Amino acid sequence: MNIDLQRFIDRWAGIPLCAAVSAVDAVMRRLRPAPATARPPRAIVVILLSEMGSLVLANDMFARLKARYPDAPLHALLFRKNREILDLMQVMDPANVHTVDDSSLTSLLSSLAKAIGELRRANVDVAIDCELFSRISSLLSYASGAAVRVGFHRHTQEGLYRGSHINRPVPYNPYHHISAQFLTLARAIDSTSVPKSKLAVMASPRPPPQVQLESTLIQGIQTRLAQDFPAIAGKPLVLVYPGGGILPIRAWPLASYTALCEGLVADGCAVAVIGLKDDQALARQLVANVQASFPQSPVIDLTGYTRSISELLALFHVARLLVTNDGGPGQFAALTPIWTLMLFGPETPGLYAPLTPHCYSFYSQWPCSPCLTAYNHRTSYCDGDNQCLKVIAPAAVLAKARECLANP
Repeated sequence: MNIDLQRFIDRWAGIPLCAAVSAVDAVMRRLRPAPATARPPRAIVVILLSEMGSLVLANDMFARLKARYPDAPLHALLFRKNREILDLMQVMDPANVHTVDDSSLTSLLSSLAKAIGELRRANVDVAIDCELFSRISSLLSYASGAAVRVGFHRHTQEGLYRGSHINRPVPYNPYHHISAQFLTLARAIDSTSVPKSKLAVMASPRPPPQVQLESTLIQGIQTRLAQDFPAIAGKPLVLVYPGGGILPIRAWPLASYTALCEGLVADGCAVAVIGLKDDQALARQLVANVQASFPQSPVIDLTGYTRSISELLALFHVARLLVTNDGGPGQFAALTPIWTLMLFGPETPGLYAPLTPHCYSFYSQWPCSPCLTAYNHRTSYCDGDNQCLKVIAPAAVLAKARECLANP
């Protein structure tokens, strides 16, 4: 299901549904007042449907929930396509991961019904909705049967309407990194302050632990690369991800990637373009651009080459450096030793930079940037001329790439 259809459904079905659920919830609260003393959670579900990268940034929240509530099993509700990265992080029992299939409306509805049934049978009594003002996720927190429902709320701000059934409302704070805000959601479970985020400052979120991959998986990627692309043998491998995913405005221009790759090839590096099969046309154009100047250059197309997130992480172990637009690959890289250069513009590293000392973020701080926010459902008001990214000079990125490659 494409992102515009998701936004349409979330708005035109979500608003009346949130209003109806809020009215029902208000009646139920009058009929059954909350007990005077709170009890420890029996089971907690974290709802984080949409982005795989956010799962990595939520790692510290998962760890602190388990430490704070050791007797409460931890569950997760997410899109099926995002499950693998959560399994690799090993933050909860795989049996407690509940998935939603968003490939079609029929699949979405049937899988939602199944997941809700599973959560109710698990006696979930706390739901933490980590989505940024998605209405469907707030409705799912109510449908899960959880008596305590934590989620972002607009309060006095003009954010998206989500009803009043979120009974632990936390103000979304666009000045704090999203990983810190996830921690605030977790702490709001038993907060008695108003707002629920009026809490003592905690230490900064910790970097996620590196995923331990089987050596055979890493060796397998090395062997496949050597067999399929002998021209890259013996050269430092640099990966580039030029795609913008579902938000093309986040992509650094193709001409800039071309100039960067030409500089890397001239330095003696091999360059591999990564991405999904949908990115193949862009990757082929980038390879052709570089080879027009360097006919025998070791620039290869690896879009669709890795068959799983595990294989992608293994590729990160083989390569020396990743240069990427803001998106999932940069967050996954934080689970491996690879150095990463990440290009921000429509969104800001202040909110979404990977939590690793091995990542350097480029950001030009234009007056209109960031333009993708929780308050506009990440719909940019830009005319498509993303100057915030275009002004990031390939020479500056190349200079930083050389610094990273010089490190062991």
